Amino acid sequence: MNKFKSRTALSGALALAIMGFGATGALAEETIKVGILHSLSGTMAISETTLKDVMLMLIDEQNKKGGLLGKKLEAVVVDPASDWPLFAEKAKQLLEVDKVAAVFGCWTSVSRKSVLPVFEQNNGILFYPVQYEGEESSRNVFYTGAAPNQQAIPAVDYLMNEEGVERWVLEGTDYVYPRTTNKILEAYLKAKGVAAEDIMINYTPFGFSDWQTEVAAIKKFGSAGKKTAVVSTINGDANVPFYKELGNQGIKATDIPVVAFSVGEEELAGLDTAPLVGHLAAWNYFMSADTPENAEFIAKWHAFIKNEKRVTNDPMEAHYIGFNMWVKAVEAAGTTETDAVIDSMVGVAVPNLSGGYSAMLPNHHITKPVLIGEIQGDGQFNTVWETSGLVPGDEWSDYLEGSKDLISDWRAPLSCGNFNAATGKCMGTVTQ
Repeated sequence: MNKFKSRTALSGALALAIMGFGATGALAEETIKVGILHSLSGTMAISETTLKDVMLMLIDEQNKKGGLLGKKLEAVVVDPASDWPLFAEKAKQLLEVDKVAAVFGCWTSVSRKSVLPVFEQNNGILFYPVQYEGEESSRNVFYTGAAPNQQAIPAVDYLMNEEGVERWVLEGTDYVYPRTTNKILEAYLKAKGVAAEDIMINYTPFGFSDWQTEVAAIKKFGSAGKKTAVVSTINGDANVPFYKELGNQGIKATDIPVVAFSVGEEELAGLDTAPLVGHLAAWNYFMSADTPENAEFIAKWHAFIKNEKRVTNDPMEAHYIGFNMWVKAVEAAGTTETDAVIDSMVGVAVPNLSGGYSAMLPNHHITKPVLIGEIQGDGQFNTVWETSGLVPGDEWSDYLEGSKDLISDWRAPLSCGNFNAATGKCMGTVTQ
């Protein structure tokens, strides 16, 4: 072959390669990628696996409607394996390599804290679906789970006003969410006149299983002649042996009620609930909610998962709300470009599953009803109390000295996560 023919052949090969690359690039642009960042293994898999499943369902449902902006949605699923530093690595992969338009994920606050710098540095969007301790506001995060004023504070009020509780056990897993929540609750209880000696606080590690000593201490604390309750911020699979040990030591809800913030239908599915009947949980949604929206959601869930026994729970509803808000914001913006979508999110309102509409507020939190439910023998909850309307999420606690003057408003011109209303200044950092 002469040099001319060789060059012609080479030019043709390069042209084909370039055409092929262009076709691949065009093909890649045919979908909008959505990141799913939930633990599918490790101590938090008991809670997070179902959130991956519901996200796949929501994406599938949206694709059946024609997708978004004329494109199909493509789920990109990663497993951070209940390893908090690995959450950051997986988040970076989703944003920098997979180029996802948004990420739905995390459960524990320590995992959210791990990924927060990644989302802020890469200007990504995270929808966080689980109740948390507040004391944070980021432009890049939409908090669709409950803030303390949408779960912890109302739960304590219920126990104090309806159950006559005077002594308090704050029992939690040893990480940021329980510690900060209990710091808020301790301040709140003392503001309500509860003496320091009537508050007991204890923490155990993730995956803790030997509950005999801790439950015995709770039983002893509750024997002082005052009505006692446990406020539980125990997370993950440690809940299974905790509730079993309550039953083993004969602690009934009529004696020392437990109100949990991280135990829902999914966690109860693995337990013998007979000894737990009457214990409580505070959430913003229960599977037992009697609304047309919830009935439709459950029917779609069972059809998708192909298992009539699979339950729904509060963080699943939070993903349902967050995903539908994101879809509406993208449609309003006409693009998945991060800044445009963030600006379009504030004010978006979508149906929740308990009845009514939840709206995204300028502080990137949403409006939610607050429900207190009693555990039933079938692993479901009977709602015994609920707010009369929707409660706006408050990112900064009114009961902590460094937070009570702070507000968050991510709209222009303020665009600040911790504006000090007393000094009239933005504090200059979005998280504390």
